[in-house]
Amino acid sequence: MPTPQRTSSPLLKPLLIGLAVALAAGLLGFVSYVATAPDGAASDAPAVRTTEDTDPDVQRELARLARRDAGDKLAQGRTDAPVVLIEYADFQCGYCGKFARDTEPELIRRYVDDGTLRIEWRNFPIFGETSEAAARAAWAAGQQDRFWAFHRAAYAEDAKEKGFGKARLRALAAQAGVKDLDRFARDADSPRAAEAVRADKEQAYGIGATSTPSFLVNGRPLAGAQPTAVFTQAVEEAAAEAANVGNAGNDAGNRAK
Repeated sequence: MPTPQRTSSPLLKPLLIGLAVALAAGLLGFVSYVATAPDGAASDAPAVRTTEDTDPDVQRELARLARRDAGDKLAQGRTDAPVVLIEYADFQCGYCGKFARDTEPELIRRYVDDGTLRIEWRNFPIFGETSEAAARAAWAAGQQDRFWAFHRAAYAEDAKEKGFGKARLRALAAQAGVKDLDRFARDADSPRAAEAVRADKEQAYGIGATSTPSFLVNGRPLAGAQPTAVFTQAVEEAAAEAANVGNAGNDAGNRAK
């Protein structure tokens, strides 16, 4: 795996320090392993849960990274969903594709559709200019409300092997139902696309992520392409915690009356 260029945000430096202390090297080292391990190796690795290990103060800070913006073209699910899953991913990452094909549809069916879960995508292109171009193209598809269709097309079983050259990205946009392909091309090459991708990438580095896929579930990290059961458990635990917080607030309000 190539060593990616790092950028850092001054606003996130305290957060990065806190996260590093809370998670130590194990979490992000495992993310790097899962993202770059030979085929089949990750399936033999122990399932690493990090949700119980996150310092509560760090978790609260990380949870604030959820945008909950109704105009976010790279998100799906209710803005007031009790659980937000943020994914930092690269379209050239094989394990990101595995998550997109094997796990994400199940999460959408079980939790997004019933209002429990919101999924927010962050472009985290770490494999060079081709990844950057694919990220900008995905953002451009989103400007015509076709991000998730582009996401599915780009993570199809054989998509990675066909590459992400300019002509291929245009073909993926057409496959995704992007209507104005000339606008798509202009948007993908625009400073707005570059800035949007840069901001996502900086956020990922700011929390200490170094490889893909990396996830936050209500501020709690999950590393790599874990089995679907790990994600469903994380979502259900986060939903239960959110309900408990809401109930505690209601109880306090009732006592105050």
